[in-house]
Formats: sequence, C-alpha cells, structure tokens
Amino acid sequence: MCLFDIDGTLTPSRQVITPEMKSFLLELKKKVVIGIVGGSDKGKQEEQMGGDVTGMYDYVFSENGLVAYKDGKLIGKQSFIKDWMGEEKIKLFDNFCLRYLADLDIPKKRGTFIEFRDGLINVCPIGRNCTQEERMEFFEYDKEHKVREKFVEALRKEFSDMGLQYSIGGQISFDVFPKGWDKTFCLGLIDNISQFKAVHFFGDKTYPVRGNDYEIFMDPRTIGHTVTSPDDTIKQLRELFNM
Repeated sequence: MCLFDIDGTLTPSRQVITPEMKSFLLELKKKVVIGIVGGSDKGKQEEQMGGDVTGMYDYVFSENGLVAYKDGKLIGKQSFIKDWMGEEKIKLFDNFCLRYLADLDIPKKRGTFIEFRDGLINVCPIGRNCTQEERMEFFEYDKEHKVREKFVEALRKEFSDMGLQYSIGGQISFDVFPKGWDKTFCLGLIDNISQFKAVHFFGDKTYPVRGNDYEIFMDPRTIGHTVTSPDDTIKQLRELFNM
C-alpha cells in the first residue's frame, strides 16, 4: 500500500494536481493499493486532486482520517467539535485566538482566520481568503518571524490542560486537534493493515519541528519516505516499483 500526503507531495502546495501526476497514480494503482491523507476536508481535497477522490483512490482520509472512505463508501466520521471538545472549551479557545489575532502585527490580514472542521480546528494568521501571491509573501515572512510557531506556543501555554496537539503544515496555517488525532489516526481505519507486505507513506513535512507528516512518517506501521516535490514523489515511486 502507498499512502500519500497531498500538499507538496502530490500537488504543489494548495495548487491543483498536474495531468502527469494524475496519470501516474492511475498506473501505480494497478500495482498497489493507494490512499491519500491530509488535514483538509474532502471538498478541498477534491479541488486539489481534480475530481471525485473517493472514486479514484482506494482509501481517502480527510481531516487526518476523522472522515474516512474506502472504495467510495464512508467508513468513519468523528466530530472533534461535538464529540470531544464541547462548546464551552471551543468558546474559550476561539476567544483566545481572536484576541491574539487582533493584537498580531503582520504585514497583511485577510479573512477566515479560524475554520472549524469535523476533525480539527485550522487557524490561519493571515486569513484563508488571501491570494496565492499573499500566501507566498506570508510564507516567507513566517520563515523569518516564526508567526505560527509563536502562536502555537501561546496556545500550548494557555491550554496546557486540554490535551490538544498542534501541527504546523502548509504555508499559512496550523491545525489543532486532540492528542493522537494526527495523521496516524488513519492507520487504525485501514482494514487488516497487516495484510500488506508494507505500507509506504510519502510526505514532504516529515521533520520533528513544523512537520505535520512526522508522526505517521515515524510510525512503526509505515515505511516513511521524505519527498521534496511532486516530481520527486514520482521519481522515488519509479525507483521503488520499477516503473
């Protein structure tokens, strides 16, 4: 089985999959079981992957697997908001983020700073309504000023007793979810995972700090592969499977 991160692995970050990659995955599917896993919801995954992902791939794990499909059928869905956190804790968390964002001095701010999904809360200091150009500007600014890292540290300090985990991925945001609900969550939803000779995971953010692929990359149930781009993903797969 091959399990893939999306951003930076199968597509350029928050951009659409290329026809070459799409064709390559269809060829690969003849040899292996294919799964995709990411923090985004299914709608965003379909925007990036160019269509009905549940019809194209064997396993589709949205929101780190909190919403999961196998062979086109929903096999699992959990709500972080309703089933785990509860409205009072959400309100405390939300209010803290809004105050922090109001005081945050960065070059540009747009809209949609906090996004509630089934499996996580996505916090975006610049706002998810930014343009691609503004996204890249913030990404470079964040590399130097550590905006997201400082935000996460403030949240860790404020909500140290809530059992939350934080993952900085992509270019403009970070995810918040219960401990253990990172990308490894999806592994428990793969039917009889021991049936596979190997489960290969491919991701671009496999490093311990700011790496939202790190936990699943290091999990003993997977063989982890670090990639630097979609082209590198194809190159490594060609070598691995003699394609």
